[in-house]
Amino acid sequence: MSAAPSAALPLHGLFVLELASVLAGPQVGQFFAELGAEVLKVEAPAGDVTRTWKTGAEDVNTDVSAYFSCANWGKQSVVLNLTTPAGQAAVHQLAARADVVLASYKPGDAEKLRVDYATLRQLNPRLLYGHITGYGPAVNRAGYDAVLQAETGFMYLNAAGPGQAPQKMPVALIDLLTAHQLKEGLLTALYRREKTGEGALVQVSLRDSALASLANQAATWLVTGQDPQPLGSGHPSIVPYGTVYTAQDGVRLLLAVGADRQFQELCAVLERPEWATDARFATNPARVAHRAALEQHLLERIAAISGAELLRELEKRAVPAGAVRTVGEALGLESAQRMLLPATAEFPHAGLRTVAFQSPAWPVAPALSAPPHLGMAE
Repeated sequence: MSAAPSAALPLHGLFVLELASVLAGPQVGQFFAELGAEVLKVEAPAGDVTRTWKTGAEDVNTDVSAYFSCANWGKQSVVLNLTTPAGQAAVHQLAARADVVLASYKPGDAEKLRVDYATLRQLNPRLLYGHITGYGPAVNRAGYDAVLQAETGFMYLNAAGPGQAPQKMPVALIDLLTAHQLKEGLLTALYRREKTGEGALVQVSLRDSALASLANQAATWLVTGQDPQPLGSGHPSIVPYGTVYTAQDGVRLLLAVGADRQFQELCAVLERPEWATDARFATNPARVAHRAALEQHLLERIAAISGAELLRELEKRAVPAGAVRTVGEALGLESAQRMLLPATAEFPHAGLRTVAFQSPAWPVAPALSAPPHLGMAE
């Protein structure tokens, strides 16, 4: 195990009891750990199911899979069978001194195991209890990220284009959005507790988190009554924005031109100044109306020039654009290194931080203990 969290970190001294599994709840647990909290992960005898979710490139014998490692740095693990009186008594002892409990049970299951908020609050009135469900506390249905992506419009909108098959995102997007909602709720409750001394139940569902994140796509339907349609990576109200182009040198790149000035600069770089004054393209509403014609011009022109040189020139002129990179390419950049957790002797692989914000008021945690093996608590 690594040294205890630095007292300089803002959440040092906070004790978090993690009863949650898979991704959303454990992401919140690692968030607290990165900010200095002590996080104890309670696992059933079989362990968090993500310990078994392995790609073909991983060691079949390890109980720390790549998937498990993405949300469990900085924690300790203890095995408790919560279906037994002994397991329940042990978790009650832990909850009595916890600041935060993280749970992700289907409605009714926490009550059966005697780890629900009402039960634990009797032991610890200052307890903050964060509970994730799939569809809210009144719906006894398990929540799965891919299903929620389908049910809330994300998969439909993520199709390659009209009439194309819906596609889910390549990460568990709804789980991650839910984790952010729970962090916000718990930090709000923590602030309230500082003023009142009172604990709180904070509930969040995958469904509500997904709907809250539809943002401008939801507003389009609410304002116009028209259902947003899939546009591939294109944007419904900005052009050119999101389309991927392939340049002569094989570089794939994306433009995010949100202002007319930026479009004028783009036309200058492409040596097509006449496009900037063409009535079909001079303003963003006109470009949206004549999307197909403009996109065809851009596809043909960019295919005839160097993508690397185009990106360099666009950056000089403050025109938003970027190369399409693989995950490995993105994480290999020097600018990405501050987001990586250093490998340890126990786990000789880097990890990814969940905390992307920083402040001069406190340090960035230089290192965390490795994702724990099952039951490895001091």
